[in-house]
Amino acid sequence: MRILVITGAGVSAESGIPTFRGKDGYWRNFDPAKLATPEAFARDPKLVWEWYRERRQRIRNAQPNAAHTAIAKLAQHADEFLLVTQNVDDLHARAGVSPEKMLQIHGDIFVTRCSRCDFTVLECDEEGQEIPRCANCAALMRPGVVWFGEQLPWNKLQRVENFLDRGDCDFVIVAGTTATFGYIIDWALQASRDGAELIEVNPEETPLSQFATQLVREPAAVAMPRLVSELALG
Repeated sequence: MRILVITGAGVSAESGIPTFRGKDGYWRNFDPAKLATPEAFARDPKLVWEWYRERRQRIRNAQPNAAHTAIAKLAQHADEFLLVTQNVDDLHARAGVSPEKMLQIHGDIFVTRCSRCDFTVLECDEEGQEIPRCANCAALMRPGVVWFGEQLPWNKLQRVENFLDRGDCDFVIVAGTTATFGYIIDWALQASRDGAELIEVNPEETPLSQFATQLVREPAAVAMPRLVSELALG
């Protein structure tokens, strides 16, 4: 069984991590979509770092939910499996999905990288500076995530393409994403082009809904355990 799973913010929201959409996502009256940009960092790096440190703490306090656990179980059952997540948190990893079966397409919030050179450190290695500076070139360090307006990392795109090129998928599950980025729809359609089941798990309609062979209008933490049981038994 060959499976591609794509997850978005809705999966983490059920662990208490706010999405960027709607008033619940606002932080100190700031729109997060306007903080997660290179321009915001250039204008006020201290403010952006304060927001990211609070987000890191919130993620550390959160626990994987039933959807994360079900996806980790599916990863173990499938012959070939790839999870592509838009989420920058570590909840999929903590639920047990191994790094070789997972790709954080928008980066990892616990990585800190230089805004100029290739130097990166894990959060625990930062030296408690308000705005960390690169040990290599002294430029400002930034969170290791993809901001609005930035390109996705080429090596990660290549990993997705390689998985899709290696063979047909049997099942494609897209859970908790609004599918507003074109590449999410492209990957889902590419993976399901030869008759794979394309299952969308989302309480709301998205641009992907019209292409799905099965629509599950429930939160991921409710739907995924049942879906995974069906697939594992099938």
